[in-house]
Amino acid sequence: MPENKNEPWEYTLYIPNDLRAVTVARRTLRLILTMHGLVCLVDTAELLAAELVSNAVRHTNGPAALRVRWSAGVLRIGAWDADPGPPEPPGELGLLGEEGRGLALVKACADLWGWQPLARHGNRGKFVWCELAAA
Repeated sequence: MPENKNEPWEYTLYIPNDLRAVTVARRTLRLILTMHGLVCLVDTAELLAAELVSNAVRHTNGPAALRVRWSAGVLRIGAWDADPGPPEPPGELGLLGEEGRGLALVKACADLWGWQPLARHGNRGKFVWCELAAA
């Protein structure tokens, strides 16, 4: 039975503080989007998720999570980490250095992005997210 693309869904992948988690998150996201018939978003979504998860793993010492939500024709990709401090502001994509380019890439490729501090069940942290509309 074909799935209705208008039905909302959400997945959360909890990941350890390990750079290998970036590849796991990318491949998991690719599978999720393919299974939901959203192949048109895979390449950009994978790039954005890799940047968000990479930041969460590189800049914090604790666990992280990738959250992917589809609702009303919009894909929201977010990464939670245990550091409640704000993310580094987006750098310029034209700079030669690698540091600080991740959020600049997110800002350039996503339709919308942002972050918010989180406190749940006594755990503090932040959630950095971006959105892609299925045009």
